[in-house]
Amino acid sequence: MSASTLPLAADLMRAASESCLEAGRLALDLFRPGAQTAARTWAKSGGSPVTEADIGVDTFLRVRLSALLPEAAWLSEETVDDAQRLTHRFVWVVDPIDGTRAYMSGSPDWAVCVALLDEGAPILGVVHAPACDATYTAVAGSGARRNGEPIRTSSVRTLADARIAGPKPMLDALARVQPFEAVGKIPSLALRLTRIADATIDAGLISPDARDWDLAAADLVLREAGGRLSSGDGGAVTYNRPAPVHGMLVASAGALATPLLETLAQLHGQQQPR
Repeated sequence: MSASTLPLAADLMRAASESCLEAGRLALDLFRPGAQTAARTWAKSGGSPVTEADIGVDTFLRVRLSALLPEAAWLSEETVDDAQRLTHRFVWVVDPIDGTRAYMSGSPDWAVCVALLDEGAPILGVVHAPACDATYTAVAGSGARRNGEPIRTSSVRTLADARIAGPKPMLDALARVQPFEAVGKIPSLALRLTRIADATIDAGLISPDARDWDLAAADLVLREAGGRLSSGDGGAVTYNRPAPVHGMLVASAGALATPLLETLAQLHGQQQPR
């Protein structure tokens, strides 16, 4: 089933977007621009931080989204994984706050992310960044939008003209092969992708260990805006696997994808033992 034949696709997108907007308002209640959050915080078992806002938004969205499409399974950063999702055609993939560290420190670069997968492929995506006054939406085959207005990636074709975001070690390594303009860190992976989608930047590098919930919604926005997300060797990104974890990823405007991947391959070749 494609997004165009999903029953009441337009209504589903509208309801999912409204749910994300309301979830964003819940998170904003404890967000303090330029200052530490008012939310209670603690460390998860792996050491990554979580706040009461993450948990509250996750709970809210699970109730809302499950009611919208009861046959869909659930995968979220803040919910214990249930392997039953692997047997479901539709899966909601949610990051209640992508960029928790940014949220905690008062940076506006965090977002509420919701994607709907059909057989492992995102067909609906919402990335809502309330502190940035930006809501990105996409339905497969219908284009991407920012605050309701259509968006497209840039037309940059060469790395020399590109603005690229990512972890500093990765950018430094790439710069040794080809100069480009490195941009400031974007802590939310979803916003790193959507800012390629709206041509704020041209490309982004993502270090290994990103998860489905960091990527799925923004991946669809980027693709519908004319961009591309792939593995470091150009392979396709797939979702709802038993382990929803990814290796190194590369995101870019469509015209920049080939030269960027070729340059990364050249860099990888230089790093091979002799």
